[in-house]
Amino acid sequence: MITVNNVGLRYGERKLFEDVNLKFTPGNCYGVIGANGAGKSTFLKILSGEIEPDTGEVVISRGIRMSILKQDHYQYDKCTVLDAVIMGNQRLYEIMLEKEELYSKADFSDEDGMKVADLEDEFGKMNGWEAESEASTILQGLGIGTNLHGNVMYELQGVEKVKVLLAQAIFGKPGILILDEPTNHLDLQAITWLEEFLIDFEGIVIVVTHDRKFVNNICTHITDVDYGSIKLFVGNYDFWYESSQLALQMARDQNKKKEEKAKQLQDFIARFSANASKSKQATSRKKMLEKISLDDIQPSNRKYPYVEFKPEREVGNDILTVVDLSKTIDGEKVLDKVNFTVYKGDKIAFVGPNEAAYTALLKILSGELEPDSGHYKWGITVTNAYFPKDSSPYFDDQELNIVDWLRQYSNDKADSYVRGFLGKMLFSGEEALKPLKVLSGGERVRCMLAKIMLCHANVLLLDQPTNHLDLEAITALNNGLRDYSSNVLFTSHDRQLVQTIANRIIELTPTNMVDVSVTYDEYLESIAI
Repeated sequence: MITVNNVGLRYGERKLFEDVNLKFTPGNCYGVIGANGAGKSTFLKILSGEIEPDTGEVVISRGIRMSILKQDHYQYDKCTVLDAVIMGNQRLYEIMLEKEELYSKADFSDEDGMKVADLEDEFGKMNGWEAESEASTILQGLGIGTNLHGNVMYELQGVEKVKVLLAQAIFGKPGILILDEPTNHLDLQAITWLEEFLIDFEGIVIVVTHDRKFVNNICTHITDVDYGSIKLFVGNYDFWYESSQLALQMARDQNKKKEEKAKQLQDFIARFSANASKSKQATSRKKMLEKISLDDIQPSNRKYPYVEFKPEREVGNDILTVVDLSKTIDGEKVLDKVNFTVYKGDKIAFVGPNEAAYTALLKILSGELEPDSGHYKWGITVTNAYFPKDSSPYFDDQELNIVDWLRQYSNDKADSYVRGFLGKMLFSGEEALKPLKVLSGGERVRCMLAKIMLCHANVLLLDQPTNHLDLEAITALNNGLRDYSSNVLFTSHDRQLVQTIANRIIELTPTNMVDVSVTYDEYLESIAI
């Protein structure tokens, strides 16, 4: 168990949080959420002992080993892959080295023999004889084949190193597992394996991630870092979000009878409990949800952007035709005779590992890049708006403030009109006058979303629009695209966004193109079969 007693932390005049009192118990997975800069990663560092709080203490039950996902991808460059994983249990690795050193002694003494016997006993109790087998199983689950297990770490690609460090963190059945953005750079197969591993994990898992589907699949609790406080709530992210919205609705309607509110709550909990699926973690979450009372549901103080795409006119029947489109970039053929037609109502997600191809395709369709061969044709009723994967060229004029930047893209130049769109993106008052040069990645994305909202386009071209966004902004974007009445062509690492928005999936493979009118989950089921 981890007990957090009266913990507080300040940076100068800025209060991150204070009077935090929480308990984390085995068998549960806690998703830590909060706006960018709220202190999520800092809170993990306090729990791990890397940072000392200004007030209070963190107490960890005696004898429990904590494991933390390392972020330094070069730290283990001189180690073999298997050794790097086994180092996740530092004491076990030390015993292995000490045994090896003793056994290799030319003058092996009786004292050495007694020492080795003690080490062998400790080694056996830590399942040391299965260490290499366990490390290998974890690596294979994450997609690192046995052909790489004897390699030195510096020989691996960046994504492979990420997987090895994740394997290191979960190796050896730690009692507490702290993971900061564990799904970054992972492929779908590795994410699925990790989800199944964590669902069956018997210890405490505390995780920060922007992958909503991951949080929804594995978490039994949400740890909300919000406006100087940290609170625990039962359920996954969707339950937390919808329950906080329900609480706001109830608070606005104080005249409603309590019985009516209670019925609303019971219906809401029943719906989420019924959705709790096969895993034991989901089953335990269902039991916890059923115990929630009206007083447990609290509105969040969190501010959400408001994303609303309103097309100025409806599209006609002719939207987009792509014929034999090909493109080579830096000597690599990324598009090879691509053909498809977009129909009214299509919301198309481009999925799969070939990200360079999708970026090139969306650049071509937006007019920013010329194809080498083939052609495409937009319908005469179409106006499109493009969200690029790399928006930095749009912010080259560092002297402009946000209002003047957005005004460039507006037909109505009035301050009140432009500020209206920025306000929806949480740039109000003095925030809207911030110079471009101080904007974070997430703030730039919100600026780009305001620009696209301003266009009133009837076709959206979006290349990884959730990159750099916090969960609140991703949720707002998801809601905006769900309610958008016209066509979308997009790519995204956010699996929940793809599942809830797309009604058609296109994957470009090295040999052919898969194009099916199904949801993302249906598509994954079909390729699994």
